[in-house]
Amino acid sequence: MQSTKLKTLLIYKYLRKFSDEENPLSSHQLIDLLKKDGVVCERKSIYADVKALNQCGFEIESVLSPKRGFYLKAREFSTPEIRLLIDAVNSAGFITPQKTVSLTDKLKGLLSDHQAGSLSSQVYQESANKCDNEEIYTIIDLLDNAIAGQKQVRFKYRTRKIDKENIKSYTTKSFVVSPYALIWKDDRYYLVCNKMSHDNLMNLRLDRIRNLMILDAPARPVSECSEYEVFDPADYSAKMFNMFSGTVETVTLRCHLDLREQILDRFGSKIPLTAVDIWHFDTDVKAAVSDGFVSWIMQFGDMIKVVKPQYLADMVLEKAQKILKVYE
Repeated sequence: MQSTKLKTLLIYKYLRKFSDEENPLSSHQLIDLLKKDGVVCERKSIYADVKALNQCGFEIESVLSPKRGFYLKAREFSTPEIRLLIDAVNSAGFITPQKTVSLTDKLKGLLSDHQAGSLSSQVYQESANKCDNEEIYTIIDLLDNAIAGQKQVRFKYRTRKIDKENIKSYTTKSFVVSPYALIWKDDRYYLVCNKMSHDNLMNLRLDRIRNLMILDAPARPVSECSEYEVFDPADYSAKMFNMFSGTVETVTLRCHLDLREQILDRFGSKIPLTAVDIWHFDTDVKAAVSDGFVSWIMQFGDMIKVVKPQYLADMVLEKAQKILKVYE
């Protein structure tokens, strides 16, 4: 296997896999690795290959101290960036345990073995809340194509049954919907879509979808079932609470001063904050009024009051009374 072009590619492969700033590879190490792959060469040819790789833009750095050798300086991602991506993969409930391991290994493959090894001892593998839907990649790919092609889709939607024997079983329903967007929120992946018999948007979890097919029928225009002429995922996501659909309203909230940061984190820095007294401020926000929004308000107890609309204040009061009744 005496190919000069192959030798250059093999050297790049070794530098990518085994070298980093703290672990450069010497010319002797590169010669030994090449020999294992059946390529015999002299040391001076290594320098010519490294020069050729640099001319192609691969940024191979030559160092003299503390150890003489070469390492791949330019990588697609830095170690901290890979760490962030791996943490996101591990915390994503819609990615199965098997796919989590596979995707994590692929991300580590973008680093040197030494860098990847240092990450392995730090990465926390979350498995308790992982889904078991191995179709998830196929579903995402098909939905991307359906959304781009403005086509309806058909699929089975699975939810967990509850029974006295605590047997793990599921109820399955068939859906035909017009898909508009995929949204990742609260560590879950959702399909925003419309069922033709309803004039609103609904959010369905991707990990519960099975046997998805793209249909020939055109998708319903989103303007016929929502406030959007062109769907805006960022705006829609910002107004949803726990991904419950609802009518978007301007809501006035009276909040305790201690909630200032939580309110800004949730609704953004552009919302108005108007002082009412030394302990409270009012703010006007756009939100989808739903049971999810009511639950979000109630988590703050007496630190938030709905000023308007009145029907939302009534919803909060009604839910509080129902909770009180449970404990009486």
